Amino acid sequence: MVRNVRKMLAFGAASLTLAGCMAPGGSIPSASTPITQTEAEMGAKYHPQFLAEFGGAMTGSHAQYVEQVGKNIAVQSGLGNARESFTVSLLNSPVNNAFAVPGGYIYTTRQLVTLMNNEAELAGVLGHEVGHVAARHSQRRQQAAQRNTLLGGGLAILSGLLLGDSGLGNTLSRTFLEGSQLLTLKFSRQQELEADDLGIQYLGKAGYDRRAMATVLASLAAQNALDARLAGRNASVPEWASTHPDPASRVQGALSKANAAGAGGVTNRDTFLTRIDGLLYGDDPAQGMIEGSTFIHPELMLAFTAPQGFYMVNGTRAVSIQGQGGQAQMTTAAYSGNLETYVRQQFTALGGQNNQLAPAQIQRTTVNGLPAVYGTARVNNGNSQVDVVVFAYEFGRNQAFHFSAITPAGKAGTFNSMFQSMRRVTSAEAGAVVPKKLQVVTVARGETVATLARRMAYPSAQEERFRVLNALGSSDTVTPGQKVKLVVRTR
Repeated sequence: MVRNVRKMLAFGAASLTLAGCMAPGGSIPSASTPITQTEAEMGAKYHPQFLAEFGGAMTGSHAQYVEQVGKNIAVQSGLGNARESFTVSLLNSPVNNAFAVPGGYIYTTRQLVTLMNNEAELAGVLGHEVGHVAARHSQRRQQAAQRNTLLGGGLAILSGLLLGDSGLGNTLSRTFLEGSQLLTLKFSRQQELEADDLGIQYLGKAGYDRRAMATVLASLAAQNALDARLAGRNASVPEWASTHPDPASRVQGALSKANAAGAGGVTNRDTFLTRIDGLLYGDDPAQGMIEGSTFIHPELMLAFTAPQGFYMVNGTRAVSIQGQGGQAQMTTAAYSGNLETYVRQQFTALGGQNNQLAPAQIQRTTVNGLPAVYGTARVNNGNSQVDVVVFAYEFGRNQAFHFSAITPAGKAGTFNSMFQSMRRVTSAEAGAVVPKKLQVVTVARGETVATLARRMAYPSAQEERFRVLNALGSSDTVTPGQKVKLVVRTR
């Protein structure tokens, strides 16, 4: 979560893709049509906004390498005749995601790049996104569901499990859980598979091993499963995601299609690993860091702890807290010095224009020395009810932070421990926050998976993390001279 946030916009990411933007007026161009002027202008207009939503574009050697590979694969699509037709950005985001928008704008997060194990996989992911652009999937999705907007709100999301299709539910759909990978569904199952097919074609044209599309999907599926297990949640695709194929279900299809097209092609594994060495891994301290069940922001000088059984996702504009008993987010808004007014304003924002949402009462308290105000509203939702809580804290005359939470009626206490955990951090604590980075090492004689895994910067599941990071199966071994990835502290 970045400093001085003043606006919240919900982005949804599922698997490798994110929604594009609004369909241009008129008919939709065919997949063989080069980028039109309308698409180029649209992409240029929204490009800065997409960058802002995902932590900004990275610069330096890592970004230059991703750009080079991305442009090389993008020209295989026929969308543009020159590399200059495309803009490829490496995003400073700790979530596994990639997406593209009309006009030749292609994006991947640094976190997804660290999960890859060769250049062909990077080309495959970016080629998949180019495939969405070539097939005009964003425009076709927009045409099929006019309620989609640029930032995708309004489709089935987690809060819909509690609120259904109510007006409040739609408002919360655009507000809760920004940054999560489990939010809005964007492309249809068929569109995802079509983008896989196009990406495989581009890989072949560029001389890469077409099987890379399958191997990167397998790594993403393994990472999703590991993350879910470590967080104590179900790794299977939830019912509301039935239209969006998860990476695991796409692996065999991609592999079969790649094999059918013929073997051969390069992976450039060692080159890739050398070029991504030192890439930032996980949270950027400038956006706050999740350490176990605690979120700490060394610049904003705050910290809090999620309830047991809940997990967090650190987004650009908010931190989401998710679990079976409810959802919440922590963020900030404009503050004029009156906490009661601030809390009422957040309820109004949650309620939206067509819903006069207001707390039943406002209560003042103090939490770890911080002035605090909170309110609760019970909302009818068909045959059931839910509780909405806003809990705000004053950190300065011009700065406040707040939690917005939603639970089944009578269960608002689920988040009490989190509300009471908000605190200032000391300068020493802030200074002790150290980011992680990717370190590429060469396996020495006598080293094993077990000995290498012990160097991973995690207190638990070191070997499992190491194996997923390096696409190693449970019985795979390492050999001297082989390059592998580690996640280490920067100092």
